[in-house]
Amino acid sequence: MTLLAIDTTGETGSIALVNESGVIEEVSLEAPDGFAQVLFGAIEGLLTRHGLTARQLDGFACASGPGSFTGVRVGLAAAMGLAEAAGCKAVAISNLRVLASFGTEPLRAVAIDARRGEIYCAVYDAELRCVQDEVVAKRVVWEAGLPAGVEFVMPRSMLAGALGRIAIDEFEKGNAVDPAQVNPNYVRRPDAEIFWKE
Repeated sequence: MTLLAIDTTGETGSIALVNESGVIEEVSLEAPDGFAQVLFGAIEGLLTRHGLTARQLDGFACASGPGSFTGVRVGLAAAMGLAEAAGCKAVAISNLRVLASFGTEPLRAVAIDARRGEIYCAVYDAELRCVQDEVVAKRVVWEAGLPAGVEFVMPRSMLAGALGRIAIDEFEKGNAVDPAQVNPNYVRRPDAEIFWKE
């Protein structure tokens, strides 16, 4: 099984080809003007280097957020569109869960910048099950409620390789879905929705 994993949720993104043996290649994406302008070219280059086309892949994975609302949408749309065109399934995985996979302790606290003086944060166990819900909060408030002995996992600039490894497991468990069922994980409502309702 070979999957393409896409993460465009942060300031730096990444894509990776992954199979059951591990990460085949992971590529960092720098896109100061937006990932939509560089993503498909980077995917084409990655696939070409390994003699593959999108139709030869067994599935697609994307980071579902939280993070940049535009970035989340770009990655999801790319994974959904490619999976639909290739006639295969996809999985969307929280990038907080992916970040937790870099930890080594039984309980892992993960957090990324949510701007406005807040963070997106959660606690996962060693099986990458969420044991303290993903929320947006002030860091000091969140840290005050953490269980004793929790490991703080530092943010990473490239998540696609780890995302792909988790996705392989999800595919093997039968948790991949039709691309139309892939959903974002914003945690916080988009600004446009907040301001419109106010």
